[in-house]
Amino acid sequence: MSPATSPTPPRRRAGMRHAAAAALAAAALLVATACSGAGTGTTGRGKGPATAFQLTDRTPAPAGDVDSFTWSIYAEPTTVDYAHAYDFPPNQILANVCESLLRWNPDLTTSPNLATSYTNPTPTTWVYQIRPGVRFHDGTTLTADDVVASLRRHLDPKTASVWANPFRNVKTVDRTGPMEVTVTLTQPDSTFNKYLAAGPGTVESAATLAKSGADYGNPQTGVNCTGPFSFGSWTSGQSLTLKRFDDYWNPALKARSGQVEFVFLADATTRVNAFRSGEVDGGWMVPPDAYAQLRDTGAGKLYFGRNTTVADEVVSNLKGPLGDARVRRALLMAIDREGILKAGVGGVGEVAHSLVTDNLWSDAPAATREAIQRDLPRYPYDPAKAKALAAEAGVNGQKIVIATSPLDSQTTIITQAVAQAATAIGLKPQIDSVSAEKYTTLFTDPAAREGVDLFLTFWNTSITDPLDMYGVLRTDAFSNYGGWSDPAFDAAVDRAVASHDPGEHTDANAEAQRIALRELPWLPLYTQPVSVFLGRRITGVQPSIAYLYYPWAAEIGAGG
Repeated sequence: MSPATSPTPPRRRAGMRHAAAAALAAAALLVATACSGAGTGTTGRGKGPATAFQLTDRTPAPAGDVDSFTWSIYAEPTTVDYAHAYDFPPNQILANVCESLLRWNPDLTTSPNLATSYTNPTPTTWVYQIRPGVRFHDGTTLTADDVVASLRRHLDPKTASVWANPFRNVKTVDRTGPMEVTVTLTQPDSTFNKYLAAGPGTVESAATLAKSGADYGNPQTGVNCTGPFSFGSWTSGQSLTLKRFDDYWNPALKARSGQVEFVFLADATTRVNAFRSGEVDGGWMVPPDAYAQLRDTGAGKLYFGRNTTVADEVVSNLKGPLGDARVRRALLMAIDREGILKAGVGGVGEVAHSLVTDNLWSDAPAATREAIQRDLPRYPYDPAKAKALAAEAGVNGQKIVIATSPLDSQTTIITQAVAQAATAIGLKPQIDSVSAEKYTTLFTDPAAREGVDLFLTFWNTSITDPLDMYGVLRTDAFSNYGGWSDPAFDAAVDRAVASHDPGEHTDANAEAQRIALRELPWLPLYTQPVSVFLGRRITGVQPSIAYLYYPWAAEIGAGG
């Protein structure tokens, strides 16, 4: 989704985390042994020789409340304005302060939240009943006017909302009753309602938005929402503090802690040392090369949870040798993805055969899910076959540029492995290493991608729908970084957008996936689970990518 000042280029995403860069061979020696997550409520185990980890639904229940806890975060947000929050740092904070009309739960299901119910009376109309008796942090009461003002911001070009795309088919947002809001679309859109469980559905006080104006969401003004925590204070360059909101409407998610302090720790080594010493009580996005250290420490436990992230190489230049789909297929077959998993993340992950994770198909019947997986094109590691395919396509020493940034050992390992694969099929790779800030511009500025053939992203979805990924590869979509275009693919995406019927929607998504995996505008590498470290003082969190929108901190209390 969005750029951060730290090493995470846009989370939509180039989630490349800070850690010391290391050579491939050295890193392989350091993390060759796979690690195992600990915890209760195990839902699954990695499959295959490169994986050895467990997924945890929920960490042990708290023994009681806790006065406060500290949480590491790898970068300071530039703002906590929900319309500009599109990255891991601001979203994991806002998830506990601001709420959306619907809620994305840790099990990746959606449920009512500030909207008690909704209906879809016509293909282009959504009607929301707003929950009565909800208070903002300043004590005022939530009304339909607040919802209208909050959603309309995404339609205003002056806002420059990073969530404008989910509103691309919205015609109007109106109050149609004392506690009722109606959204009218220009055409049917099967994903619009789903996005209201994430950032696009966030509700803020209309009065606060009007009063704060351009200063909304900065360190001085903060935000005024309805979540279990309220904005406390923000010391630039150091930390941001949230305080428990005692008048929170939902007793099931009333905060167990009186305060949460988010500490900005950009350096990965510093974060890991803070975990081990107890200086901070926990944190998401644990550096992969620290898994082994944190698995064995007595300071706390490392957990893994559900994710929707796939590591991909984006093909950003289709005018060069990678413009031939045969060369793209050859390159993917020449990449040792199992080796990357072992060396880069200690085996905690799985080779990706798709651009989306399996759990995004959860709405489809089991037999349909099996058929979708069975129909996927496969590209097993086969350097000899890859070289022959590249030769058939006429590859003969052409240069390709692989953009990277020295952000962490995982990134270095991937880049080197891709360069080795390119060499193996007859290409001449050139690695262009740039600063984290410049790397970020690859996701926002087409001019920055000039002359770049490949770059890495860690791409996660914000809803439980493959269309959240495949929609960005439609012709002329902003995040279609290589300008790839396929009429049949576009038609499949359009059918998926227009279809509310679960079977038709799934079939259209599956068709889009088959085409994307056949043509490979992006090269899928591997998937990783969400990682979180909890010190001994605290427990209760549900490890899941939903932490970007779900009030995870409210469930954390005292360790047993």
